[in-house]
Amino acid sequence: MEDKNIYDFPSGNNLKGYIRKFGKIVLFLVLIILASIVIFGSFYTIKEQEQAVITTFGRAKTVNTAGLHFKIPMIQKVEKVDTTIHGFPIGYDEDTNAYIDDEAMMITKDFNFVNVDFYVEYKVSDPVKALYASKEPVTILKNLAQSSIRTVVGSHDVDSVITTGKNEIQAEIKDSILKKLEQYDIGIELINITIQDAEPPTESVMEAFKSVETAKQGKDTALNNANKYRNEKLPQAEAEVDQILQKAESASTERKNEAEAEVARFNKMYKEYSKYPLITKQRMFYETMEDVLPSLKVIIDSEGSGVQKLLPLEPFLKQEENTSVKEKEE
Repeated sequence: MEDKNIYDFPSGNNLKGYIRKFGKIVLFLVLIILASIVIFGSFYTIKEQEQAVITTFGRAKTVNTAGLHFKIPMIQKVEKVDTTIHGFPIGYDEDTNAYIDDEAMMITKDFNFVNVDFYVEYKVSDPVKALYASKEPVTILKNLAQSSIRTVVGSHDVDSVITTGKNEIQAEIKDSILKKLEQYDIGIELINITIQDAEPPTESVMEAFKSVETAKQGKDTALNNANKYRNEKLPQAEAEVDQILQKAESASTERKNEAEAEVARFNKMYKEYSKYPLITKQRMFYETMEDVLPSLKVIIDSEGSGVQKLLPLEPFLKQEENTSVKEKEE
């Protein structure tokens, strides 16, 4: 019996059979692969904080509902966009926390140099525009922010930039960027921009500004103390003023009453004088002399013959008598 050679090839009929079987296997595998591509390529998933842009023959549409979605394989293309808040620095390196001179150094209104760094926060507001309105929307946002920053910082003096005007400067920069983004319409929304730090470029200038800030704090303390002292003394002074006014009003009322009493007394006396002029004059004279010379004693004769005086008052009496005689003659 002859041994069969293991290196003998199959006959022609057997070889064709093998080729047919192999072709069927390959075709089956290709069909499985195509089916897998169709099945798995027909669905896509959108997470929370995510939106998808589905493109059909060049026309884009936004899908913003989270979950599993269907698409036509090989025809529709899906790109996912993250809609969470992102950010980037301007003026410093996040890894080294060092200033980037080209971005940080700026000139102020009063021609002083200052290092200012910012942090910009943004998010995608329109996924279609963010993908197709421009090539690099974040780069455009950064350029717009730098332009607005230099314009606003250049309109303030160095003291405002470093100390008191930071909030105002931030607000002006944000308004400027929002207006420019509205014009460019690149599908990105500015959330916020904040000044991280602002300081002079040299140590000597920095020390000078620290001294200025200390002086301002001292000024504020002095003003607060002065206001406190004023608040303590002002009520006391107002109370004293009220007391003085009340005394003045009381004295005014008293003087007015006295004046009115004097007027009434004078009118009454004048009424008596018009009836008996001589007697009234004599009585007024004696009363006045008693007030002027309280120690003077006047003795009146019981028979009405005259007046005996202890002082040389005859000239006064004669003048009074002559006046009375003239009045009677008239």
